[in-house]
Amino acid sequence: MAMEIPAQVRRYWLPILLFTAGFLFQVLVLPRHIPPTHYDVLGVERFAPVERVVEAYESLSKEWLSETNHQPTVDIIKIRYAYELLTNPVLKRDYDLFGLDEHKDVLERVKEQYRTEHFLKIDLPLLKDFVVSLTDDAFNVLTHESFMSAINEEYPLIILVYSKGSPRCAQFIEYWKQIGTQLDGIAKTAMVEVGDSQVAGYFAEKRFSKRPFFRNGVPTLVAYPANCKSPSCYMRYPGGLFVDSVVDWAATSVVGLPRILYYSKETLGPQFIGKSGHHKVKVIFFSSTGERAAPFLRQAAQEYSSYSSFGFVLWREDESQIWWNSLGVESAPALVFLKGPGTKPFVHHGIFSKSEFIEMMEEHKHHELRQLRSDTSLELGCDARGHSRAGNDAAIWYCVIVAGRLGAELSKKRQILRKAQDKLLGDVDRSAGNVDDSVEASSAATAFKDDRLTFVWLDGEVQKQICAFYLATDYTGACGPRDFGDDNDRPEIFIVRFQRNATYEGLKAEKKNNLVDVLQGLHTDASQLVARYKGPDEIEETSKVPDLVPEETSKEWLRNSRSIRSAGKSLKDNIGFHVQDYLTHPMIGSTLLMCGCISMGIIWFRNNKPTQSTRQEKAPKDKTKRPRPKLSTSLFGEPSVADIDTKDARQWEMSDSDSD
Repeated sequence: MAMEIPAQVRRYWLPILLFTAGFLFQVLVLPRHIPPTHYDVLGVERFAPVERVVEAYESLSKEWLSETNHQPTVDIIKIRYAYELLTNPVLKRDYDLFGLDEHKDVLERVKEQYRTEHFLKIDLPLLKDFVVSLTDDAFNVLTHESFMSAINEEYPLIILVYSKGSPRCAQFIEYWKQIGTQLDGIAKTAMVEVGDSQVAGYFAEKRFSKRPFFRNGVPTLVAYPANCKSPSCYMRYPGGLFVDSVVDWAATSVVGLPRILYYSKETLGPQFIGKSGHHKVKVIFFSSTGERAAPFLRQAAQEYSSYSSFGFVLWREDESQIWWNSLGVESAPALVFLKGPGTKPFVHHGIFSKSEFIEMMEEHKHHELRQLRSDTSLELGCDARGHSRAGNDAAIWYCVIVAGRLGAELSKKRQILRKAQDKLLGDVDRSAGNVDDSVEASSAATAFKDDRLTFVWLDGEVQKQICAFYLATDYTGACGPRDFGDDNDRPEIFIVRFQRNATYEGLKAEKKNNLVDVLQGLHTDASQLVARYKGPDEIEETSKVPDLVPEETSKEWLRNSRSIRSAGKSLKDNIGFHVQDYLTHPMIGSTLLMCGCISMGIIWFRNNKPTQSTRQEKAPKDKTKRPRPKLSTSLFGEPSVADIDTKDARQWEMSDSDSD
């Protein structure tokens, strides 16, 4: 049989719950999260001077030596630790300003070591002197004046807040040098000492007591992005103090550089090479350790995103034969440039510096045979608006184009153009004056040398309109989308001769475009002659060309890599910080007790409030009011005076039976 809860307990359950929670918070929770200060251990007032601390310690130490002393060794260790900390000028300053106590591990270790020993056996002093030495001129220690000017610069700024007396800061200095070296050219680094409270106070957090503190102690890291000019708009680093983690946070969250993702041998082809733009050079890094990309590589991935795509591969010995057969990579570290189908990869083995990598990027950022696109037509000189690679003085220039759908047939034709381009390049290297070929080859080599001849390829499926325009008839094998099951791919090679329109050049300043011309893109600065390779004998002259269709303009791979969160930046951590702060609020317990008293008073008042009778006395009937006759309750009505029964009368009972 279940025990029934008394009615009074059920009635006052809320006050009982609040009283219990407030009592437990005051007795159990608050003392654990707000331990006594070192001043409380010595029995002196807070922020007492060193002289007062010494007097209190000497007074307590005399009691230890007395015969009646029964104080535990652990308490004596706490007193000695408080004395050494509060008599050290640097440690006392940090403790008074920001509550910093960077030697708690020493206190816990000594307490565990001498818990059962006599206090005279304790090895003194407990605290060793730790001084952060900044002899290197590379450290940029900020004052208040230099701090205000530093945050107004265009570069992002990473600041290390440190203390001269912290052993953790002394160990982290070497890591800080490595961080500054890796971030060179991407973000600036500086340091702030906690003794400069005017600057360090910007980076301290505050609890309900309004006293500044550093949640994770020192060293701590903050950053000012490039568009941040106010002292209060900094970002706080939430992760561990590791070189790789700090550099990744600075490059991703502060500078905004994209990550370079890793790919396996199964995903490198379909996920990286297949999904990145066909016009882009594929830059592949082979790493034997699996480290993140260096910041200068990520910066290059952002700056060269229009030309190249970047990916990482983790080198494994059991896969070495695959990479050797496919890309020619022997070992890691290695760097590979892929310039389209049919071309030999460029491979660089070994480590490289930032300047060496930029030099290789400038040399290999383009395909050997570039793609004609809406964003490259002017640069390549294959545009009807009169832009030539040879400059505005060039009257005639040429563009050799292979157009077709992506596939094996187009790759073969692209390889033909690459060989022709390499042949002309060799002729130029041997000097144009001594070419032993025909006149046509010599003229082509001269035009190629003078940037009046360009070789490109065109995606006929995407650029179907301009592809069909140039090929005029019989373009179905090269232009437009491929039909289902249709393998009739016939890429076409043709040359376009551009001639600058001198008449139009003279009238261009006076002529204004109307709306129809602007919409149709009819104005051209150069006339064109189109000749198909092995095509019809006629050479068609044209002066009006449809515009190229804009192709891949979004940096989706950059957006995807930026969407990956840095370590430590989560909602769970933020909620945990707020809960921890509330556990140290001294008003929580008293507030719960006060709410319990208020709720108990409200419940008692409601239960003891006098009830007003809802019954009202019946009002006397009005004598002048005519009484209403009562309705009969029987079939024959109520008996009248003449119908009153006599004393000797008998009632005749009728039988209920129907048998008679």
